[in-house]
Amino acid sequence: MFNSLSDRLAATFKGLRGKGRLTEADIDETVREIRRALLEADVSLPVVRTFTARVKERSMGQEVSASLNPAQQVVKIVHEELIAILGGETRNLRLAKKPPTVIMLLGLQGAGKTTLAGKLARHLAVQGHQPVLVAADLQRPNAVNQLQIVAERAGVASYAPEPGNGVGDPVKVARDSIQHAQQALFDVVIIDTAGRLAIDAELMDQAAAIRDAVSPDELLLVIDAMIGQDAVATAASFQEGVGVDGVILTKLDGDARGGAALSVREATGAPIMFASVGEKVEDLEVFHPDRMASRILDMGDVLTLIEQAERAFDADQAARMADKVARGDAFTLEEFLEQMQAVKKMGSLGKLLGMLPGMADARKQLEQIDDRDLDRVAAIIHSMTPQERRDTKILNGSRRARIARGAGVQVSDVNNLVERFTEAQKMMKRMRNGGGMPGMPGMPPGMGGMPKKAKGKQSAKPKSKKGRSGNPAKRAQQASAVPEAIESAPAPFTADQLPEEFNRLLDGK
Repeated sequence: MFNSLSDRLAATFKGLRGKGRLTEADIDETVREIRRALLEADVSLPVVRTFTARVKERSMGQEVSASLNPAQQVVKIVHEELIAILGGETRNLRLAKKPPTVIMLLGLQGAGKTTLAGKLARHLAVQGHQPVLVAADLQRPNAVNQLQIVAERAGVASYAPEPGNGVGDPVKVARDSIQHAQQALFDVVIIDTAGRLAIDAELMDQAAAIRDAVSPDELLLVIDAMIGQDAVATAASFQEGVGVDGVILTKLDGDARGGAALSVREATGAPIMFASVGEKVEDLEVFHPDRMASRILDMGDVLTLIEQAERAFDADQAARMADKVARGDAFTLEEFLEQMQAVKKMGSLGKLLGMLPGMADARKQLEQIDDRDLDRVAAIIHSMTPQERRDTKILNGSRRARIARGAGVQVSDVNNLVERFTEAQKMMKRMRNGGGMPGMPGMPPGMGGMPKKAKGKQSAKPKSKKGRSGNPAKRAQQASAVPEAIESAPAPFTADQLPEEFNRLLDGK
Protein backbone atom coordinates (compact mmCIF):
# COMPACT_ATOMS: atom_id res chain seq x y z
CA MET A 1 0.00 0.00 0.00
CA PHE A 2 2.81 2.42 0.81
CA ASN A 3 4.87 1.61 -2.29
CA SER A 4 4.22 4.95 -4.00
CA LEU A 5 4.99 6.95 -0.86
CA SER A 6 8.05 4.83 -0.20
CA ASP A 7 9.41 5.39 -3.70
CA ARG A 8 8.86 9.17 -3.53
CA LEU A 9 10.59 9.49 -0.17
CA ALA A 10 13.48 7.29 -1.32
CA ALA A 11 13.98 9.52 -4.38
CA THR A 12 13.90 12.61 -2.16
CA PHE A 13 16.55 11.31 0.24
CA LYS A 14 18.73 10.07 -2.62
CA GLY A 15 19.37 13.69 -3.58
CA LEU A 16 20.84 14.38 -0.13
CA ARG A 17 23.49 11.68 -0.28
CA GLY A 18 27.05 12.76 -0.58
CA LYS A 19 26.45 16.24 0.80
CA GLY A 20 28.76 17.01 3.69
CA ARG A 21 26.64 19.97 4.70
CA LEU A 22 22.99 20.82 4.15
CA THR A 23 21.98 24.38 3.42
CA GLU A 24 18.63 25.91 4.31
CA ALA A 25 17.67 25.65 0.64
CA ASP A 26 18.43 21.91 0.67
CA ILE A 27 16.19 21.40 3.70
CA ASP A 28 13.39 23.51 2.20
CA GLU A 29 13.50 21.47 -1.01
CA THR A 30 13.50 18.20 0.93
CA VAL A 31 10.54 19.24 3.08
CA ARG A 32 8.70 20.39 -0.06
CA GLU A 33 9.19 16.97 -1.67
CA ILE A 34 8.07 15.21 1.52
CA ARG A 35 4.93 17.37 1.58
CA ARG A 36 4.20 16.53 -2.06
CA ALA A 37 4.75 12.80 -1.42
CA LEU A 38 2.37 12.79 1.57
CA LEU A 39 -0.34 14.68 -0.29
CA GLU A 40 -0.09 12.27 -3.23
CA ALA A 41 -0.48 9.43 -0.72
CA ASP A 42 -3.84 10.99 0.26
CA VAL A 43 -2.74 12.00 3.74
CA SER A 44 -4.98 14.59 5.39
CA LEU A 45 -3.80 18.18 4.76
CA PRO A 46 -3.72 19.21 8.47
CA VAL A 47 -1.64 16.12 9.22
CA VAL A 48 0.75 16.95 6.37
CA ARG A 49 1.21 20.50 7.64
CA THR A 50 1.91 19.36 11.20
CA PHE A 51 4.30 16.64 10.07
CA THR A 52 6.38 18.75 7.68
CA ALA A 53 6.55 21.64 10.18
CA ARG A 54 8.08 19.32 12.79
CA VAL A 55 10.52 17.82 10.28
CA LYS A 56 11.65 21.26 9.11
CA GLU A 57 12.04 22.61 12.64
CA ARG A 58 14.19 19.68 13.72
CA SER A 59 16.20 19.66 10.46
CA MET A 60 17.12 23.32 10.95
CA GLY A 61 18.36 22.59 14.46
CA GLN A 62 21.64 21.58 15.97
CA GLU A 63 21.13 17.80 15.58
CA VAL A 64 21.55 18.10 11.78
CA SER A 65 24.08 20.92 11.50
CA ALA A 66 26.43 19.25 13.99
CA SER A 67 26.03 15.78 12.48
CA LEU A 68 28.87 14.09 10.60
CA ASN A 69 26.33 12.78 8.09
CA PRO A 70 23.50 15.34 7.86
CA ALA A 71 21.61 13.43 5.13
CA GLN A 72 21.27 10.35 7.35
CA GLN A 73 20.27 12.58 10.23
CA VAL A 74 17.37 14.00 8.18
CA VAL A 75 16.22 10.46 7.35
CA LYS A 76 16.41 9.64 11.07
CA ILE A 77 14.24 12.68 11.87
CA VAL A 78 11.65 11.69 9.26
CA HIS A 79 11.65 8.13 10.63
CA GLU A 80 11.06 9.33 14.19
CA GLU A 81 8.29 11.71 13.12
CA LEU A 82 6.61 8.94 11.12
CA ILE A 83 6.64 6.77 14.25
CA ALA A 84 5.07 9.63 16.22
CA ILE A 85 2.37 10.25 13.62
CA LEU A 86 1.51 6.55 13.56
CA GLY A 87 1.04 6.39 17.32
CA GLY A 88 4.47 6.27 18.90
CA GLU A 89 4.27 2.84 20.51
CA THR A 90 2.36 -0.40 20.08
CA ARG A 91 -1.03 -0.45 21.78
CA ASN A 92 -2.18 -3.88 22.96
CA LEU A 93 -5.70 -4.99 23.84
CA ARG A 94 -6.89 -4.24 27.36
CA LEU A 95 -8.13 -7.44 28.94
CA ALA A 96 -10.67 -7.32 31.75
CA LYS A 97 -9.48 -8.32 35.20
CA LYS A 98 -12.66 -10.36 35.56
CA PRO A 99 -13.60 -12.25 32.35
CA PRO A 100 -15.15 -11.95 29.92
CA THR A 101 -13.37 -9.14 28.08
CA VAL A 102 -15.93 -7.40 25.86
CA ILE A 103 -14.77 -6.03 22.49
CA MET A 104 -17.26 -4.07 20.39
CA LEU A 105 -16.55 -3.53 16.69
CA LEU A 106 -17.76 -0.35 14.97
CA GLY A 107 -17.60 0.78 11.37
CA LEU A 108 -19.37 1.50 8.13
CA GLN A 109 -20.86 -1.18 5.91
CA GLY A 110 -18.23 -2.66 3.59
CA ALA A 111 -15.29 -1.95 5.89
CA GLY A 112 -14.92 -5.66 6.61
CA LYS A 113 -16.11 -5.84 10.23
CA THR A 114 -17.49 -9.39 10.08
CA THR A 115 -14.40 -10.86 8.44
CA LEU A 116 -12.21 -8.86 10.81
CA ALA A 117 -14.15 -10.26 13.77
CA GLY A 118 -13.11 -13.77 12.73
CA LYS A 119 -9.48 -12.76 12.28
CA LEU A 120 -9.38 -11.08 15.68
CA ALA A 121 -11.01 -14.12 17.30
CA ARG A 122 -8.43 -16.43 15.76
CA HIS A 123 -5.61 -14.10 16.84
CA LEU A 124 -6.85 -14.32 20.43
CA ALA A 125 -7.46 -18.08 20.22
CA VAL A 126 -3.84 -18.66 19.15
CA GLN A 127 -2.80 -16.77 22.30
CA GLY A 128 -4.76 -19.20 24.46
CA HIS A 129 -8.05 -17.32 24.88
CA GLN A 130 -11.57 -18.69 24.37
CA PRO A 131 -13.39 -16.07 22.25
CA VAL A 132 -16.99 -16.10 21.05
CA LEU A 133 -18.34 -14.06 18.12
CA VAL A 134 -21.67 -12.33 18.67
CA ALA A 135 -23.96 -11.64 15.69
CA ALA A 136 -25.44 -8.23 16.60
CA ASP A 137 -25.70 -7.06 12.98
CA LEU A 138 -29.33 -7.93 12.35
CA GLN A 139 -29.95 -5.47 9.49
CA ARG A 140 -27.64 -6.48 6.66
CA PRO A 141 -28.91 -9.46 4.63
CA ASN A 142 -27.21 -12.75 5.61
CA ALA A 143 -24.89 -10.98 8.08
CA VAL A 144 -25.69 -13.54 10.79
CA ASN A 145 -25.00 -16.47 8.46
CA GLN A 146 -21.75 -14.86 7.32
CA LEU A 147 -20.57 -14.45 10.91
CA GLN A 148 -21.29 -18.12 11.64
CA ILE A 149 -19.26 -19.18 8.60
CA VAL A 150 -16.39 -16.86 9.55
CA ALA A 151 -16.40 -18.26 13.10
CA GLU A 152 -16.25 -21.81 11.77
CA ARG A 153 -13.28 -20.95 9.55
CA ALA A 154 -11.53 -19.29 12.48
CA GLY A 155 -12.19 -22.32 14.67
CA VAL A 156 -14.09 -20.37 17.32
CA ALA A 157 -17.64 -20.34 18.72
CA SER A 158 -20.44 -18.00 17.68
CA TYR A 159 -23.58 -16.71 19.40
CA ALA A 160 -26.47 -15.97 17.04
CA PRO A 161 -29.88 -16.34 18.74
CA GLU A 162 -31.66 -14.20 16.11
CA PRO A 163 -31.93 -14.94 12.35
CA GLY A 164 -31.21 -11.34 11.34
CA ASN A 165 -32.32 -9.91 7.98
CA GLY A 166 -34.22 -7.22 9.88
CA VAL A 167 -35.50 -9.56 12.64
CA GLY A 168 -34.40 -9.27 16.27
CA ASP A 169 -33.16 -6.71 18.79
CA PRO A 170 -29.36 -6.18 18.51
CA VAL A 171 -29.17 -4.54 21.97
CA LYS A 172 -30.77 -7.58 23.61
CA VAL A 173 -28.51 -9.97 21.67
CA ALA A 174 -25.43 -8.09 22.83
CA ARG A 175 -26.62 -7.97 26.45
CA ASP A 176 -27.54 -11.68 26.53
CA SER A 177 -24.18 -12.63 24.99
CA ILE A 178 -22.38 -11.58 28.17
CA GLN A 179 -24.41 -13.99 30.28
CA HIS A 180 -23.94 -16.71 27.64
CA ALA A 181 -20.14 -16.19 27.74
CA GLN A 182 -20.06 -16.43 31.54
CA GLN A 183 -22.04 -19.66 31.52
CA ALA A 184 -20.03 -21.24 28.69
CA LEU A 185 -16.68 -20.00 30.12
CA PHE A 186 -15.70 -17.82 27.15
CA ASP A 187 -13.18 -15.21 28.29
CA VAL A 188 -13.50 -12.83 25.29
CA VAL A 189 -16.72 -11.58 23.66
CA ILE A 190 -16.40 -9.95 20.21
CA ILE A 191 -19.59 -8.13 19.18
CA ASP A 192 -20.11 -7.52 15.47
CA THR A 193 -22.44 -4.52 15.09
CA ALA A 194 -24.39 -3.20 12.12
CA GLY A 195 -22.98 -0.59 9.74
CA ARG A 196 -24.41 1.83 7.22
CA LEU A 197 -23.26 3.10 3.86
CA ALA A 198 -22.73 6.49 5.53
CA ILE A 199 -22.85 7.99 9.00
CA ASP A 200 -26.41 8.59 10.18
CA ALA A 201 -28.28 9.15 13.46
CA GLU A 202 -29.85 5.66 13.51
CA LEU A 203 -26.43 4.00 13.25
CA MET A 204 -25.00 6.11 16.08
CA ASP A 205 -28.03 5.60 18.33
CA GLN A 206 -27.90 1.82 17.95
CA ALA A 207 -24.15 1.68 18.55
CA ALA A 208 -24.47 3.89 21.62
CA ALA A 209 -27.30 1.70 22.98
CA ILE A 210 -25.21 -1.47 22.59
CA ARG A 211 -22.26 0.27 24.23
CA ASP A 212 -24.38 1.26 27.22
CA ALA A 213 -25.83 -2.26 27.49
CA VAL A 214 -22.52 -4.19 27.55
CA SER A 215 -19.95 -1.62 28.83
CA PRO A 216 -17.21 -2.85 26.47
CA ASP A 217 -13.57 -2.94 27.52
CA GLU A 218 -12.55 -1.98 23.98
CA LEU A 219 -14.43 0.05 21.36
CA LEU A 220 -12.60 -0.72 18.13
CA LEU A 221 -13.33 1.15 14.91
CA VAL A 222 -12.82 -0.86 11.70
CA ILE A 223 -11.77 1.36 8.79
CA ASP A 224 -11.16 0.46 5.16
CA ALA A 225 -7.61 1.68 4.49
CA MET A 226 -8.51 2.31 0.84
CA ILE A 227 -11.03 5.14 1.46
CA GLY A 228 -8.32 7.79 1.84
CA GLN A 229 -9.13 11.04 3.60
CA ASP A 230 -12.73 9.92 4.26
CA ALA A 231 -11.22 7.72 6.96
CA VAL A 232 -10.50 10.82 9.05
CA ALA A 233 -14.10 12.09 8.85
CA THR A 234 -15.46 8.60 9.63
CA ALA A 235 -13.18 8.18 12.64
CA ALA A 236 -14.01 11.64 13.94
CA SER A 237 -17.78 10.96 13.67
CA PHE A 238 -17.58 7.66 15.57
CA GLN A 239 -15.29 9.24 18.17
CA GLU A 240 -17.84 11.97 18.80
CA GLY A 241 -20.97 9.81 18.62
CA VAL A 242 -19.92 6.59 20.38
CA GLY A 243 -16.27 6.82 21.39
CA VAL A 244 -13.29 4.99 19.93
CA ASP A 245 -10.52 3.30 21.92
CA GLY A 246 -8.59 1.98 18.95
CA VAL A 247 -8.59 1.57 15.17
CA ILE A 248 -8.20 -1.51 13.00
CA LEU A 249 -7.24 -0.98 9.35
CA THR A 250 -8.50 -3.47 6.79
CA LYS A 251 -7.28 -4.05 3.21
CA LEU A 252 -3.82 -2.75 4.05
CA ASP A 253 -2.50 -5.14 1.41
CA GLY A 254 -4.39 -3.27 -1.31
CA ASP A 255 -2.99 -0.91 -3.92
CA ALA A 256 -4.46 2.31 -2.51
CA ARG A 257 -2.17 5.13 -1.46
CA GLY A 258 -2.37 4.51 2.29
CA GLY A 259 -3.14 7.99 3.56
CA ALA A 260 -5.68 6.64 6.05
CA ALA A 261 -3.01 4.97 8.17
CA LEU A 262 -1.05 8.22 8.42
CA SER A 263 -4.12 10.37 9.08
CA VAL A 264 -6.38 8.57 11.55
CA ARG A 265 -4.08 8.52 14.56
CA GLU A 266 -3.02 12.16 14.26
CA ALA A 267 -6.53 13.43 13.57
CA THR A 268 -8.47 11.47 16.22
CA GLY A 269 -5.99 10.43 18.89
CA ALA A 270 -7.17 6.80 18.64
CA PRO A 271 -4.22 4.43 18.14
CA ILE A 272 -4.07 1.93 15.29
CA MET A 273 -4.00 -1.49 16.95
CA PHE A 274 -4.27 -4.06 14.17
CA ALA A 275 -3.89 -4.24 10.40
CA SER A 276 -5.60 -6.75 8.12
CA VAL A 277 -3.10 -7.68 5.41
CA GLY A 278 -4.79 -10.40 3.39
CA GLU A 279 -7.88 -12.49 2.78
CA LYS A 280 -7.01 -15.49 4.95
CA VAL A 281 -8.28 -15.73 8.50
CA GLU A 282 -4.72 -15.60 9.85
CA ASP A 283 -3.82 -12.42 7.92
CA LEU A 284 -4.01 -10.05 10.89
CA GLU A 285 -0.98 -8.25 12.28
CA VAL A 286 -0.47 -6.23 15.42
CA PHE A 287 0.23 -2.67 14.29
CA HIS A 288 3.72 -1.55 15.33
CA PRO A 289 4.27 2.16 14.48
CA ASP A 290 8.06 1.84 14.46
CA ARG A 291 8.00 -1.15 12.11
CA MET A 292 5.49 0.48 9.77
CA ALA A 293 7.63 3.62 9.63
CA SER A 294 10.64 1.46 8.74
CA ARG A 295 8.67 -0.21 5.93
CA ILE A 296 7.67 3.16 4.51
CA LEU A 297 11.31 4.31 4.47
CA ASP A 298 12.53 0.98 2.97
CA MET A 299 14.37 0.06 6.15
CA GLY A 300 12.62 -3.30 6.23
CA ASP A 301 10.74 -5.03 9.02
CA VAL A 302 13.13 -7.67 10.28
CA LEU A 303 11.47 -8.13 13.67
CA THR A 304 8.11 -9.06 12.11
CA LEU A 305 9.94 -11.44 9.77
CA ILE A 306 11.62 -13.09 12.78
CA GLU A 307 8.31 -13.41 14.63
CA GLN A 308 6.66 -15.04 11.61
CA ALA A 309 9.57 -17.46 11.29
CA GLU A 310 9.30 -18.40 14.97
CA ARG A 311 5.61 -19.21 14.50
CA ALA A 312 6.13 -21.14 11.25
CA PHE A 313 9.23 -23.21 12.08
CA ASP A 314 8.90 -26.07 14.52
CA ALA A 315 11.51 -25.83 17.27
CA ASP A 316 12.11 -29.60 17.38
CA GLN A 317 12.46 -29.72 13.60
CA ALA A 318 15.00 -26.88 13.67
CA ALA A 319 16.95 -28.61 16.43
CA ARG A 320 17.04 -31.87 14.47
CA MET A 321 18.24 -30.00 11.40
CA ALA A 322 21.00 -28.21 13.33
CA ASP A 323 22.10 -31.48 14.93
CA LYS A 324 22.21 -33.20 11.54
CA VAL A 325 24.35 -30.44 10.05
CA ALA A 326 26.67 -30.53 13.06
CA ARG A 327 27.14 -34.30 12.68
CA GLY A 328 27.99 -33.85 9.02
CA ASP A 329 25.00 -35.80 7.69
CA ALA A 330 23.93 -35.07 4.14
CA PHE A 331 21.17 -32.51 3.55
CA THR A 332 18.44 -34.39 1.67
CA LEU A 333 15.39 -33.42 -0.34
CA GLU A 334 13.22 -34.60 2.56
CA GLU A 335 14.69 -31.89 4.81
CA PHE A 336 14.48 -29.42 1.93
CA LEU A 337 10.76 -30.14 1.57
CA GLU A 338 10.20 -29.66 5.31
CA GLN A 339 11.95 -26.29 5.25
CA MET A 340 10.04 -25.19 2.15
CA GLN A 341 6.68 -26.08 3.72
CA ALA A 342 7.60 -24.06 6.80
CA VAL A 343 8.45 -21.06 4.62
CA LYS A 344 5.05 -21.38 2.91
CA LYS A 345 3.36 -21.05 6.31
CA MET A 346 4.96 -17.62 6.70
CA GLY A 347 3.08 -16.23 3.70
CA SER A 348 3.89 -14.94 0.24
CA LEU A 349 7.56 -15.11 -0.73
CA GLY A 350 7.41 -11.65 -2.30
CA LYS A 351 5.95 -10.23 0.90
CA LEU A 352 8.60 -11.92 3.05
CA LEU A 353 11.48 -10.67 0.90
CA GLY A 354 9.90 -7.21 0.90
CA MET A 355 10.44 -7.06 4.67
CA LEU A 356 14.20 -7.05 4.16
CA PRO A 357 15.93 -3.65 4.21
CA GLY A 358 16.64 -1.99 0.87
CA MET A 359 14.31 -4.10 -1.27
CA ALA A 360 12.44 -1.16 -2.84
CA ASP A 361 14.65 -1.22 -5.94
CA ALA A 362 13.75 -4.89 -6.49
CA ARG A 363 10.00 -4.37 -6.04
CA LYS A 364 9.15 -5.24 -9.65
CA GLN A 365 11.09 -8.49 -9.39
CA LEU A 366 9.38 -9.31 -6.07
CA GLU A 367 5.96 -8.78 -7.65
CA GLN A 368 6.83 -11.35 -10.33
CA ILE A 369 7.55 -14.10 -7.79
CA ASP A 370 4.97 -16.85 -8.23
CA ASP A 371 4.27 -18.82 -5.04
CA ARG A 372 2.94 -21.63 -7.22
CA ASP A 373 6.57 -22.47 -8.04
CA LEU A 374 6.86 -23.85 -4.51
CA ASP A 375 3.88 -26.11 -5.16
CA ARG A 376 5.52 -27.41 -8.33
CA VAL A 377 8.75 -28.13 -6.46
CA ALA A 378 6.78 -29.96 -3.75
CA ALA A 379 5.00 -32.02 -6.42
CA ILE A 380 8.34 -33.05 -7.94
CA ILE A 381 9.73 -34.14 -4.57
CA HIS A 382 6.53 -36.03 -3.69
CA SER A 383 6.83 -37.91 -7.00
CA MET A 384 10.17 -39.34 -5.91
CA THR A 385 10.70 -42.52 -3.92
CA PRO A 386 12.16 -42.19 -0.39
CA GLN A 387 15.48 -43.51 -1.70
CA GLU A 388 15.57 -40.90 -4.48
CA ARG A 389 14.88 -38.08 -2.01
CA ARG A 390 17.77 -39.22 0.17
CA ASP A 391 20.24 -39.70 -2.70
CA THR A 392 19.78 -37.61 -5.86
CA LYS A 393 22.83 -39.25 -7.47
CA ILE A 394 20.71 -42.24 -8.48
CA LEU A 395 18.39 -40.06 -10.57
CA ASN A 396 19.15 -41.25 -14.09
CA GLY A 397 17.24 -40.27 -17.21
CA SER A 398 14.40 -42.80 -16.88
CA ARG A 399 13.83 -41.95 -13.22
CA ARG A 400 13.68 -38.23 -14.01
CA ALA A 401 11.20 -38.84 -16.82
CA ARG A 402 8.98 -40.86 -14.45
CA ILE A 403 9.16 -38.14 -11.78
CA ALA A 404 8.25 -35.46 -14.33
CA ARG A 405 5.20 -37.42 -15.49
CA GLY A 406 4.08 -37.98 -11.89
CA ALA A 407 4.42 -34.28 -11.01
CA GLY A 408 2.89 -33.01 -14.25
CA VAL A 409 6.01 -31.03 -15.21
CA GLN A 410 8.77 -31.15 -17.81
CA VAL A 411 11.97 -33.14 -17.35
CA SER A 412 13.85 -29.84 -17.50
CA ASP A 413 12.00 -28.75 -14.35
CA VAL A 414 13.24 -31.87 -12.55
CA ASN A 415 16.77 -31.22 -13.81
CA ASN A 416 16.67 -27.61 -12.60
CA LEU A 417 15.52 -28.68 -9.14
CA VAL A 418 18.22 -31.32 -8.82
CA GLU A 419 20.86 -28.86 -10.02
CA ARG A 420 19.79 -26.15 -7.56
CA PHE A 421 19.57 -28.66 -4.74
CA THR A 422 23.07 -29.97 -5.48
CA GLU A 423 24.39 -26.42 -5.21
CA ALA A 424 22.58 -26.01 -1.89
CA GLN A 425 24.18 -29.22 -0.63
CA LYS A 426 27.63 -27.91 -1.59
CA MET A 427 26.96 -24.60 0.14
CA MET A 428 25.91 -26.34 3.36
CA LYS A 429 28.99 -28.54 3.17
CA ARG A 430 31.19 -25.43 2.86
CA MET A 431 29.47 -23.91 5.86
CA ARG A 432 29.96 -27.09 7.88
CA ASN A 433 33.62 -27.29 6.91
CA GLY A 434 34.23 -23.63 7.71
CA GLY A 435 33.99 -22.22 4.20
CA GLY A 436 31.21 -19.84 5.17
CA MET A 437 28.77 -18.23 2.78
CA PRO A 438 30.13 -17.00 -0.58
CA GLY A 439 32.01 -13.75 -0.10
CA MET A 440 32.11 -14.14 3.69
CA PRO A 441 34.92 -15.27 5.97
CA GLY A 442 34.95 -18.78 7.38
CA MET A 443 33.43 -19.72 10.69
CA PRO A 444 35.50 -19.62 13.89
CA PRO A 445 36.43 -22.79 15.84
CA GLY A 446 33.37 -24.50 17.28
CA MET A 447 31.28 -23.36 14.27
CA GLY A 448 32.74 -25.59 11.60
CA GLY A 449 36.47 -24.82 11.55
CA MET A 450 38.54 -22.45 9.47
CA PRO A 451 38.34 -21.80 5.71
CA LYS A 452 39.88 -24.29 3.39
CA LYS A 453 43.17 -23.49 1.79
CA ALA A 454 42.69 -21.11 -1.13
CA LYS A 455 44.61 -21.60 -4.33
CA GLY A 456 47.93 -19.79 -4.26
CA LYS A 457 47.52 -18.70 -0.63
CA GLN A 458 48.86 -19.98 2.64
CA SER A 459 46.19 -21.79 4.69
CA ALA A 460 45.44 -20.40 8.13
CA LYS A 461 44.44 -23.88 9.32
CA PRO A 462 46.87 -25.32 11.89
CA LYS A 463 48.84 -28.38 10.95
CA SER A 464 47.89 -31.81 12.21
CA LYS A 465 49.77 -33.45 15.08
CA LYS A 466 51.86 -35.41 12.61
CA GLY A 467 53.28 -32.25 11.07
CA ARG A 468 53.92 -30.33 14.31
CA SER A 469 57.43 -29.12 14.85
CA GLY A 470 59.55 -30.58 17.65
CA ASN A 471 60.89 -27.09 18.35
CA PRO A 472 58.84 -25.60 21.27
CA ALA A 473 59.16 -22.05 19.89
CA LYS A 474 57.96 -23.11 16.44
CA ARG A 475 55.13 -25.17 17.93
CA ALA A 476 53.88 -22.13 19.89
CA GLN A 477 54.05 -20.03 16.72
CA GLN A 478 51.97 -22.64 14.85
CA ALA A 479 49.37 -22.74 17.62
CA SER A 480 48.95 -18.95 17.45
CA ALA A 481 48.24 -18.99 13.70
CA VAL A 482 44.51 -19.65 14.09
CA PRO A 483 43.67 -16.73 16.44
CA GLU A 484 45.75 -14.39 14.28
CA ALA A 485 43.85 -15.51 11.16
CA ILE A 486 40.52 -14.99 12.88
CA GLU A 487 41.53 -11.56 14.12
CA SER A 488 42.67 -10.48 10.65
CA ALA A 489 39.60 -11.85 8.84
CA PRO A 490 37.26 -9.07 7.66
CA ALA A 491 33.86 -8.95 9.33
CA PRO A 492 30.83 -9.09 7.01
CA PHE A 493 29.16 -6.25 8.98
CA THR A 494 30.29 -3.64 11.45
CA ALA A 495 28.03 -2.51 14.29
CA ASP A 496 27.11 0.78 12.63
CA GLN A 497 26.22 -0.97 9.35
CA LEU A 498 23.61 -3.24 10.88
CA PRO A 499 19.95 -2.22 10.49
CA GLU A 500 18.47 -0.63 13.59
CA GLU A 501 16.11 -3.60 14.02
CA PHE A 502 19.08 -6.00 14.31
CA ASN A 503 20.76 -3.79 16.90
CA ARG A 504 17.58 -3.68 18.99
CA LEU A 505 17.29 -7.47 18.70
CA LEU A 506 20.89 -7.95 19.78
CA ASP A 507 20.36 -5.61 22.72
CA GLY A 508 17.37 -7.70 23.82
CA LYS A 509 14.89 -4.88 23.29
